[in-house]
Amino acid sequence: MEVYQVKVFLEVARHLSFTEAADALNLTQPAVSAKIKSLETELGTSLFYRLGRKIQLTEVGQFLLEEGPRLIEVENQLFAKVEEIKKGKFGNLKIGCTAAIANGWLPEVLFQYRQQYPGIQTQCVVFDSAEFLYRAITSSQIDIGISDISFAEFSEISATPIAPIHYSLIVAANHPLANQTWLSLKEVQKEQWVMLNTGSPSRLVFESRLTELGINVSDFAQVETVDTLSLMRTYMMQGHYLGFASNFEFQSECQSGMLVAIPLQEFALPGNVFLLLPKRLRQSALTDSLPQNRRSRNSNPMQKFIALVENCQEQQQTSVCPHSTPVRLRSPNLIIRSNSLQHPETIDLAIGIQNSTIPTVTAGLVIQRLGLLEHFLPKEGRYSSTQYRIHWCDFLTGAPIIQGLHAGKLDIGVLGDYPLLLSAIQQNNSGSETRQTRLVSFVSTNPDGSCNAVIVPNKSNLQSIEDLRGGVIAVPFSSSAHGMVMRSLNSANLLNEVRLASLENSNITQPFGYSIQADGYAHFAPFHDIAYRQGKFRYLPGDSLNVLPAFHGVVASGQLAEQYPEVVIAYLKALSAAQYWYTITPSALSLISKWTTLDAEIVSKILSSVYNQNQSRRFFCEMTIRPDWITQHIAQLRLVPGNEGLETINLDRWIQTEFLHQVQT
Repeated sequence: MEVYQVKVFLEVARHLSFTEAADALNLTQPAVSAKIKSLETELGTSLFYRLGRKIQLTEVGQFLLEEGPRLIEVENQLFAKVEEIKKGKFGNLKIGCTAAIANGWLPEVLFQYRQQYPGIQTQCVVFDSAEFLYRAITSSQIDIGISDISFAEFSEISATPIAPIHYSLIVAANHPLANQTWLSLKEVQKEQWVMLNTGSPSRLVFESRLTELGINVSDFAQVETVDTLSLMRTYMMQGHYLGFASNFEFQSECQSGMLVAIPLQEFALPGNVFLLLPKRLRQSALTDSLPQNRRSRNSNPMQKFIALVENCQEQQQTSVCPHSTPVRLRSPNLIIRSNSLQHPETIDLAIGIQNSTIPTVTAGLVIQRLGLLEHFLPKEGRYSSTQYRIHWCDFLTGAPIIQGLHAGKLDIGVLGDYPLLLSAIQQNNSGSETRQTRLVSFVSTNPDGSCNAVIVPNKSNLQSIEDLRGGVIAVPFSSSAHGMVMRSLNSANLLNEVRLASLENSNITQPFGYSIQADGYAHFAPFHDIAYRQGKFRYLPGDSLNVLPAFHGVVASGQLAEQYPEVVIAYLKALSAAQYWYTITPSALSLISKWTTLDAEIVSKILSSVYNQNQSRRFFCEMTIRPDWITQHIAQLRLVPGNEGLETINLDRWIQTEFLHQVQT
């Protein structure tokens, strides 16, 4: 029996006329008669009997007239429900995740989802290990996976970052270390540790990071492995063990004050929470979750969940750091690889840095302390068996870095504006492509050019650069301050009337505590700032100086850029991560102050994370290369005798922005 047959019957029964029913149904009378006859044949009984020219209902016909509308109503409800399911109002969604995600991240998102779509039945399946979650996704046991492991090594899974996850050292509130605000792994290796089993995501993250840093779990004095968070909590509370966990795993205990999370230097940046889908479903799942289609009525439960997660992600990013693109630590592989080949390639990487030069701390000191370069160095493909030896070479000025680059002893150099240009001259004088440098990124910029300065003793009568006629200025040769002084003297027609003396071996705590006597001293930040704060020097008025926008940048040797471009990109990723850390971390100033032995106030006055046109005399973290600024410097410096070689720099060849583009995309 067809529902449509019942509809035709009901129409005939209401009118007690085949003709009128045919008109109402927009059918011919023979068609109506055929439907009724077919229905009577299926039921095995008559529904009407004729009384003259009229028709009347039989007993079965009367029953069908009373009960038939229910069948029509059920059909209408079924169609309506199908439409609602098609529009995503109803349906089912099965979400798989690990325990940390189920405890910390998922509840709030799932609550919002159920509030918006109460008709969608959701089920959360918690897996004890990342491997079990992987199997559930690939075998279609769940619709969506949420994890802090991306499974990037498996081609059948698509992973989309959706939220940050932070990893910390966890201790009981009464532990002797509970008052610490920052620790490194090396400081706590002799303590007792407790961790979840090797299949848990947090354990994978921990061991993967140790491998990057050349540390083994066996290097720790004692590590107990447990199967549950409750047992891990007992070890920490009763045995004063140290734990390693994400911010989702002991959220309530830390909020209540039972446990304390202490930032670890090696985990200074957050990792990612990933939304996982089988790749065969990714395109269809994301189609309606794109911004322009988010309000699509036809999206299914999976697409609605993805749209909600993306919206939460955008709101969080805007609230945390609206001016910076988030930088996250990479997800570890499900299986941690070891370099066990008999003859792995070894890459020695020598990097010239200036850790006492505050505008460049994110390009050297911060990367070095946080172990960021080790994290981002390539380990896949041709680099799967590569071992790296990183040599950080710290200098007070840029001159020895230039020499190291030209001699092939350094692979990467961090330099100020004038020494950057000096490093480029070599590419035109050297017959070897490998000795040529490539400008691959800026590090910081000082748009008003005020961070190089000339200072004079307090008792000096000098008031302007013109007063230095016949005098001596001590300056670190081949430094950004050297470039500023030469430009200023040249524009004032004093270049031949003021002698420049080399200022060498400056001490960060006593920048001008040396035997050379001079009428004025030129230096770059923070050296002149320190001398001024010590009360023995004052600034020569800046309006008498020739200032241009100042900048620091990164150059790579031609050999490194051409043979190992992925290593250059890795360094720039580490730089980007260091600058993001400096931007979002409240304790960054105090930590850099501790590492450099400089007052935090000096650090904050010299380097800001975000450009503000109302803040003068400071550098801002900035990686975008400014060719126009470089051109301005060359245009003025080439007029100074001894700098004619700057005219020969081929900027199109020297500036290579493609490395930075790879990082930004």
